[in-house]
Amino acid sequence: MANRFLSKAVFLVVCITIVYGCAPKPYAATNKSYKKQAKQFAETLKSLPDNIPVDSIANAPYWTGTTNFSMRKPNFVIIHHTAQKSCDETLKTFTLPRTQVSAHYVICKDGTIHHMLNDYLRAWHAGAGKWGSLTDVNSSSIGIELDNNGYDSFPAIQIKSLLVLLDTLQKRYSIPTANFIGHADIAPTRKNDPNIFFPWKYLSTHGFGQWYADTTNVIVPAGFNYLQGLRLIGYDVKDSTAAIRAFKRHFAQDSVAVINEADKKVIYMLSR
Repeated sequence: MANRFLSKAVFLVVCITIVYGCAPKPYAATNKSYKKQAKQFAETLKSLPDNIPVDSIANAPYWTGTTNFSMRKPNFVIIHHTAQKSCDETLKTFTLPRTQVSAHYVICKDGTIHHMLNDYLRAWHAGAGKWGSLTDVNSSSIGIELDNNGYDSFPAIQIKSLLVLLDTLQKRYSIPTANFIGHADIAPTRKNDPNIFFPWKYLSTHGFGQWYADTTNVIVPAGFNYLQGLRLIGYDVKDSTAAIRAFKRHFAQDSVAVINEADKKVIYMLSR
């Protein structure tokens, strides 16, 4: 009788857990830290601006707060692969203060999406990089990490979740099609993610990222400067070999730093 009563009690606890979503919370401590930091940011935003501490400049005798403002919105999405062994390993990496790295989203191989940071806050995912005239990529972008060791293909269910997320972000923040790019695109001298198996062409058919049309009848003008073309696309060509390799990884799914005639056609089309 006692065992039967205990079994019923255990069953009841399990049912309550399922109904009320009382699943284990392995990151309770880091979640608490997140809330604490967010509260500190909120306090900073609420405080009145300080006077400019310069003796030769007269400060106004009163503060006048404008009524016309909003939170800064992201304008780029940077896609990464984690280069780690599992989603759990990545989550742990992004919750250790000593690592100094993070991302807004992590998408596991099974399609699970972890939203780790408010989209309006600045994640530490891009590091030193450049795209066009943009040099502080972290301040204007959302970072998405895909669980992938850097050598494998990406499961269909993972890409499906990515497309749903990208569609949400594009609609929410009006992010231009061309502003969905990879980590290697902005940091060609030090990064190669997402790897050559990432389906950029497939993403472009859904409106995320640039691609090119049929190049069969494209005629590249004599004297066309393909490095200038890469620069117009957005690549930092200071290290031309790295820029070429990044371009080939994105648009040709290889990393051979050699530009052939077919590549010139693609660069010409994309840079126009």
